[in-house]
Amino acid sequence: MGKQVYIIHGYGASPANHWFPWLKEKLIADGNQVSVLHMPNSSDPNKEEWLDTLTNEIKNVNNKTYFVTHSLGSITLLNYLDQLDPLPSFGGFIIVSGFSEPLSSLPSLNPFTVTIVDYKKIISATNSRAVIAAKDDYIVPIQLSKNLSKQLDTSFYPVEKGGHFLEEDGFTSFPLVYDILNNIMRNL
Repeated sequence: MGKQVYIIHGYGASPANHWFPWLKEKLIADGNQVSVLHMPNSSDPNKEEWLDTLTNEIKNVNNKTYFVTHSLGSITLLNYLDQLDPLPSFGGFIIVSGFSEPLSSLPSLNPFTVTIVDYKKIISATNSRAVIAAKDDYIVPIQLSKNLSKQLDTSFYPVEKGGHFLEEDGFTSFPLVYDILNNIMRNL
């Protein structure tokens, strides 16, 4: 097996929050290398600092590299991939509660969505892409995740009740992410 998985958290979170530690343990038990990146100042995020963190932490993107992102971590990853020139082919990604347009509830995050990402470039670098969103997400409306899914030509997994998939929404584990990731890692 031996894949490299990077988990990228979102706004106001840390590697110790939500379902990230659970997912990391499950994937390591399967023989993968897993890094849950610690994004700086997550309560007052700065786009350049977040992109620098990805640049410094992500090594050797290749067909064994996979990403799992949550919320703000998603558009950050897409901006990072868009900057890679050339963008090497890589394993794939799962975006949870992702968005690519401004959130009216969090205008401080607008700098992250200013740059229009070259979706075709990202699509051509990988075959395995999925977006998961909850119909009752109260931070990122499901329509924004659907729009992102269309832009990235991904499989889309709507969840009836999940909120923003936070600890407070009952998500300290997330079997759906694990199952989808296992499927895409196996199908290479």
